[in-house]
Amino acid sequence: MSSIKSQSRHANLFVVPYGMSFLVFIVCPILFAAALAFTQLDLTSREHLHFVGLDNFREALKDPYFIQATKVTCVYAIMIVPAFVVLSFGLALGLQAMTFGRNAVRGLIFLPGMFNVVVASIIWRWFYDGEFGFFNYLLKRVGIMPIHWLGEKTLALPSIVVMSLWWGLGGATIILLAALQQIPTHLYEAAMIDGATSRRLLTNITIPQMRHVLLFIVVTSTIGAFQVFGQTFMMTNGGPDRSTTGLVQLIYDTAFNKYRLGYAAALSWLLFAMILVVIIVQALLLRRSID
Repeated sequence: MSSIKSQSRHANLFVVPYGMSFLVFIVCPILFAAALAFTQLDLTSREHLHFVGLDNFREALKDPYFIQATKVTCVYAIMIVPAFVVLSFGLALGLQAMTFGRNAVRGLIFLPGMFNVVVASIIWRWFYDGEFGFFNYLLKRVGIMPIHWLGEKTLALPSIVVMSLWWGLGGATIILLAALQQIPTHLYEAAMIDGATSRRLLTNITIPQMRHVLLFIVVTSTIGAFQVFGQTFMMTNGGPDRSTTGLVQLIYDTAFNKYRLGYAAALSWLLFAMILVVIIVQALLLRRSID
C-alpha cells in the first residue's frame, strides 16, 4: 500500500506544471474578466477604475454595433454549421467506402487545416481578388464579368464561409472517419441479410452509432462559428459596411482600439452566454431526435 501511495504522489507531481499553467493562463484571466465586466476601465479617460454594476451589460443591449455584430455572427453560424456537419460527414462516408487511395485523399483533405488561419486567409484573399484573383480569372475565361467577392455586402460573408469550410473540414472529417471505422461490421451484415437498403443502413445503424461524435462536431463547430475572427479580420477587416464584423472582432476593437476594457469584458461574457444557450439547445434537440 505504501508503494502505491508513493507512486500516486509521484504521479501527481507530473500534473503540477499543467495545473499551475491552467491556473495562471485560464482560471485567473476568467476571474479577472468577470470582475472587469462590472467596472468602468477606459484607458483614454482620466477617471480611475470604478464599479458600475450592470451598466456595461445594459449599454451593450442597446448598442447598435453589438446588435449588428450579433446578427452577423448568428448568420455566419447558421450558414456554416449545417454545411460543415453535412460535408464533413459526407466526406467521411466517401473515405470509408474507398478501397484504394484512401490515405492519400485523407491527407489532402486534412492539409488545409494545417495552415495557420492567417496564411489560409491570405491565400483566399488572393483567390477572391477582384482584378487578379483566381476565381475571377476562371470567370473571364468563360465570358463572365469579374465579381467583387469581398467588396459586396451580400457576397462577403458567404465568401468567408466557403473559405472557412475549406480550412476546417479536414479535422472533422478525420474524426468522423475514425468513428465510422469503430462501428461493428456485424451490424451491417445482419441488416443486409434482412434486406436493409443503403438508406436504412445509414439512418438505422450509422447515424445512431455515431450520435455522440456527431453531437461533438455540432457543438465544436458552433463554438468555432461564434468565435470567428481571424478570417474576417484578415480578409475584410469587418467590411464592407461592417457586414462581416462579428462579436469577437467587435470585442477586439472595443478593447484594443477604443481601450474600453470593462465594456469589452462585458461583451465577452454576453458572447459566452449566447454560446452556452445555443449549445444547450442543440444538445437537447439532437439527443431527443437521435434517441
